[in-house]
Amino acid sequence: MDPEPFRYDSEVPPGEVRHLRYEISETYLGDPVEIPVTVINGEQGGPSVFMTAALHGDELNGVKVMQEVASRYNPADIHGTIVCIHVANVPGYLAQQRYIPIYDLDLNRSFPGRDGANTAERMANQIYRRFVEPCDLGIDFHTSTRNRTTMYHVRADMSRPEVARLARSFGANLILSGEAEASSLRTVATNDGIPTITVEMGRAHRFQPAMVDRALEGVESVLAEYGVLPDEAVSWPGWTRVIDSATDKTWLRADVGGLVEMQYGDVPLVHEGDTICTISDHFKTREKRVSAPFTGLVAGVLQNPVAAPGHPLCHLVSVDDATLREIEREIEAGEFTERPWS
Repeated sequence: MDPEPFRYDSEVPPGEVRHLRYEISETYLGDPVEIPVTVINGEQGGPSVFMTAALHGDELNGVKVMQEVASRYNPADIHGTIVCIHVANVPGYLAQQRYIPIYDLDLNRSFPGRDGANTAERMANQIYRRFVEPCDLGIDFHTSTRNRTTMYHVRADMSRPEVARLARSFGANLILSGEAEASSLRTVATNDGIPTITVEMGRAHRFQPAMVDRALEGVESVLAEYGVLPDEAVSWPGWTRVIDSATDKTWLRADVGGLVEMQYGDVPLVHEGDTICTISDHFKTREKRVSAPFTGLVAGVLQNPVAAPGHPLCHLVSVDDATLREIEREIEAGEFTERPWS
């Protein structure tokens, strides 16, 4: 395949790295709102891969991943193009909050966007038309929302073979299968023939180096699978659990208000009947025990230690017998690395 320029409303010729700030909106003062973007266009032809971070402005692990990806790869080494959108939601990022400020607009519920619409849809339209639509596949990096953390995992519509290939090649142990919201970047891009996955990793408002390192390994594995890095190997984990049924996952919620203390130990594996957490009143005269309804992994967990009735406590996903044996072997050998709260 012959190399081609990457075109947005300018172009990046083969063999060039371009760092740019692209205007997608304006502030109240009429100053430009610019997203930082890196385009690495290889000397050899191949697929174009987009990667996005901070569609929710306080989700920072992906921002660090983008910084490292943008500095790691050289046009001489890649076959195709890597497009890194370092911070998609600049207004939210500057305010260090999830949504676009003032009107609390969710940029990841605004794709593909359109001219003449609200602020979020106009921004989404610029991002999508200029930097997503020209690509062949994509990875969208997220963390959990504030006051929670999440286990490192992929979200993808595994019923679509082209998406399943991408999800598996990323090398995460856990894949939650299903469609995303209709106006999310993942759904819109996939429906437009650009297979896209979401990577969820850790918590907001911080860098978590162990998760960033794993994500960089996942990126390299994807680039190897699609021939962007033809000399590298695809990384396959020791075990993979695909959750594609609502009966295989559940959010456990508080039935009483009080102080929450997690009880499940150093690794997020619990067996049926194990105590996951307790909720006690301030006088320690009442304690509610919350137990695991099935054996599984604590994929997401509350970090705010107070709860009211209905508040989510943890997201539990089941494991089958073969996966359980492999996880227990890894724990025994000291190889199990999942620490969503680190």
